Amino acid sequence: MRWRGAPQVRCGAARLSDSVSRETSREVFGSGFAAADRYAQWLTGEGIVRGLLGPREAERVWDRHLLNSALIAPWIPQGARVGDIGSGAGLPGIPVGLARSDVSVTLVEPLLRRVRFLDEVVADLRSLLPNDGYAFEVVRSRAEDLIGQRSFDAVVARAVAPLERLVTWTVPLLSETGCLIAIKGSTASEEVTQAAPALAALKLTATVETTAHGDATTTVVVVRRHP
Repeated sequence: MRWRGAPQVRCGAARLSDSVSRETSREVFGSGFAAADRYAQWLTGEGIVRGLLGPREAERVWDRHLLNSALIAPWIPQGARVGDIGSGAGLPGIPVGLARSDVSVTLVEPLLRRVRFLDEVVADLRSLLPNDGYAFEVVRSRAEDLIGQRSFDAVVARAVAPLERLVTWTVPLLSETGCLIAIKGSTASEEVTQAAPALAALKLTATVETTAHGDATTTVVVVRRHP
């Protein structure tokens, strides 16, 4: 589904938390900062109303959600086709796309109510973005139903499934040199260990990586095919 037109948005209190400076956010999102700010309002407004974000998350929406998602951008190749699997409220795909105007992001989500939310958000954000780059698409589907139909240079995922299951759903969607970037936080190393049999069977390598910008940090598992 592609965006159809900007709706009215019920905004929430999406102020930057004390732990994350506005300067840091501007550096990460660059010319996409205004749209990122608007997206934060969507999350803390309609996102909470529609049950896509918990009410207690409003005060931490920048550091825990937007910046945490956007900081995976360094692992994404230039000009990549990015698939956000189980996108939910648009995390991590929307922040990634706002931080990297050179990539195209497909938000893949099976639940209709979430797809409707994503369609509305993408429609609204486009009015705040420059004309060059910043390509978003919303697709209602399960990851496994896209096998053979879509190919991505990078697949991103956040809070979707344990790594051992996630690789079986997502690796068939990767291009020959593509990678899976899964946000995992403190469980990253443990999940890599548990997924070892699945990784070996699929001839994959997995590394745990951490990146930081200002006060924000993100830990991910990066999965690639054996060279």
